[in-house]
Amino acid sequence: MNPKELRQYIERKKESDYLIVDVRQPAEYVGGHIPGAKLIPVKDLVASLSILPPDKDLIFYCHSGGRSAAAATLAVEGEASIKNIYDLEGGIMAWEGRTVPNYPRVQVFDKARNLSELLLVAMDLEKGALRFYSHIKDRLASGPLSETFGQLSIEERAHAKAVYQCWKDTENDPPAYEVVLENLKGEILEGGEDLNGTLRRTAATEGNICLGLIELALHVENSAFDLYRTMAEQTDSKEARQVFLSIAQAEKKHMRNLIDVIDQCNERGKTPERAS
Repeated sequence: MNPKELRQYIERKKESDYLIVDVRQPAEYVGGHIPGAKLIPVKDLVASLSILPPDKDLIFYCHSGGRSAAAATLAVEGEASIKNIYDLEGGIMAWEGRTVPNYPRVQVFDKARNLSELLLVAMDLEKGALRFYSHIKDRLASGPLSETFGQLSIEERAHAKAVYQCWKDTENDPPAYEVVLENLKGEILEGGEDLNGTLRRTAATEGNICLGLIELALHVENSAFDLYRTMAEQTDSKEARQVFLSIAQAEKKHMRNLIDVIDQCNERGKTPERAS
């Protein structure tokens, strides 16, 4: 829900009906939070969803939406509540009247394309994610997130190969995987976001740069999860459905991996240098 909808929701609901959960770090919460929100850092939350009340609407928020979107997705998957689960669009930045420009938005594949075309698009998106994580790894070569982003780049390459294995069965004389990957542009991320625009945003990240990069990566991963789940439902190919569901499962793992390293972001958010 957006901030206007949340304010209207709070006005008409009983306090016992819902819980607003701030999934940021304690220092961020102390710096300002939505009145009545309970602080449960996202790492603690995903480690034990049982700490959430199962009989209330749950409303998650963070700084700009990356962490809370991941928390909401994992809470839904984990059946944390029998009631509704919401994510506050734009986070506390939007709640306080500030905008969050150009964050990734989910865009599903064009249903009009045939299976071969859809799989090729999927490979192209995986290359975009590979390029994104490789760039961040190089930027943070001596930073705390280097290993995490490096591993993510390796796994995105593996995802592309898994899609290729399905794609080559749709072609009469398919070129080798390395040739296909090399020829793909990889200019779009899985959420439909332009790669170059995303990289420019990393260079402009302010405040806690480390947390900002994790939030951006969580946007990408949550969009990818939604995308592949949607594709699994749309395709008539049993093999493709299994590939898409497998990748969607892996995207959830990626979100958890990113959440696990949040504590490595110190209060000042220092990183070795800004991206170029």
